Amino acid sequence: MLTGIHVLLTYRCTYECDHCFLHCGPNRAGAFTLPQLRTLFHEIAAIGTIRTVYFEGGEPFLHYATLLEGVRMAHAAGLESGIVTNAYWATSLDDAICCLRPFCDLNVTDLSISDDEFHDTGASPKTAQLAEAAAARLGISCSKVCIERPRVADAAIAHKGQPVTGGPVLFKGRAAEKLVAGLPVRPAAGMTSCRHEDLAAPERVHVDAYGNVHLCQGISMGNMATTPLSVLVRDYDPAAHPIAGPLLRGGPAQLARDFGFPADATFVDECHLCYTIRKSLVPRFPAWLAPREAYGLEPCSNSVSG
Repeated sequence: MLTGIHVLLTYRCTYECDHCFLHCGPNRAGAFTLPQLRTLFHEIAAIGTIRTVYFEGGEPFLHYATLLEGVRMAHAAGLESGIVTNAYWATSLDDAICCLRPFCDLNVTDLSISDDEFHDTGASPKTAQLAEAAAARLGISCSKVCIERPRVADAAIAHKGQPVTGGPVLFKGRAAEKLVAGLPVRPAAGMTSCRHEDLAAPERVHVDAYGNVHLCQGISMGNMATTPLSVLVRDYDPAAHPIAGPLLRGGPAQLARDFGFPADATFVDECHLCYTIRKSLVPRFPAWLAPREAYGLEPCSNSVSG
C-alpha cells in the first residue's frame, strides 16, 4: 500500500556530489510548478492511502516559494511532510531562522539535513549546524543525513575481497561512476535480489517535474503527465514491468541474464550491477528508464521526460 510520496521538486542543486543518485547539479533543469503540485495533490487525495509527502531534489530550497506552497498544500490535506536539504541557505543563525520560520505549524515532521564530507564547504560553523540550531529554536524536528566516502578497510582479507567501509553509499547514479574505483568486486551471478526497494509493493514513490514516477531512482512506473498518478498506482503490474519484473524474479543477476550482459562481469554490489545494466538499456526502454539525466545522459530534445 502506497503511503508516501517523495517530490523531486527540482534536479538543480548547489552541489554536484559524487554520491548523487540522480546526477543533480547546478546546471540541471526540471522543476515543479504550482499547477503541477496542485495536480499531484489531487491525485494524492484520489489514491487515499498517502500519509507523508517529502520534498527533496536536487535542492528544494532553490525553489523556495514553490517548496513553501507545497508544504502548505500537504498541511491543508492533513498530511505530514518532510524536507531534505543541504542547508546551503543557513549562512548565519538569523538567516536560517528567517528561512525556516514560515514552516512552523505546517506539520513538518522531519527536516533532513545533509552533513558529511560531500557537502562540507569548510565554513565554520557549518551550514548544517546552523540549520539544525535554527530548527531546534523553532521546534521543527530535525535529522542528519551522513554519507561517508566508501573505502577499502585496512582489515585482513575477508573471503575473496577486502571489506568495504563507509556508507550508506548506494552505487547508482553518479556514485556508480565516481566512487567504485579500487573497491572489491563480486561476480554478477551471485547478486540475486534487490536489497533496497520493494518493487512488488512499493510503500513510496518519487515523482519529478517531468512526470516520471520512480520506483527506484531512474526506474519509472509510468508518467503522470500522460496518465494520472492514481491510475498508474492502481494498474501497476510489477511482473509485466520490463525492468522490475526481472529484478523481482532474480535480482540484478536475472536482469543481466535477460538482456545478455556478460556472465563473468564483476561489480561492487547489486546497485552497481543494476545501474550499469539499466544505463545500457535506456535507449531501448526510454519510458521505463527515465529521465535520461538520471543516468548522466543528455536529454532528448523531443522528449519532456528527459
